[in-house]
Amino acid sequence: QVQLVESGGGQVQAGTSLRLSCVSSGRTFSNNGVGWFRQAPGKEREFVAGVSWNGGDTIYADPVKGRFTISRDRNANTVALQMNNLKPEDTAVYTCASALRAYASRAKTDYRYWGQGTQVTVSS
Repeated sequence: QVQLVESGGGQVQAGTSLRLSCVSSGRTFSNNGVGWFRQAPGKEREFVAGVSWNGGDTIYADPVKGRFTISRDRNANTVALQMNNLKPEDTAVYTCASALRAYASRAKTDYRYWGQGTQVTVSS
């Protein structure tokens, strides 16, 4: 069983930055892709960014390309999401998830373990 815990959320002004972290405990996710998803009130959960098992491959949703960066530290069992130039439309609960395979995917169904999420609120 992989347990994921997110941290780093908060309430910030537009144009500023936040860094989210996802730490695994129990059985680690070091050999799995990891993704970040977000869900805004009244909307479906959507893919944000993903990283492969070794950090060598990353994928991003179009709305966050150029502003968000995903990275991982396998030794620390941590995946980070650096979010720059935040916009009010980035407001959501951000959740990390461990993929079924070594590479990340945009599809929610390709993930098995999910964290509880951390709230990010961006005001204009």
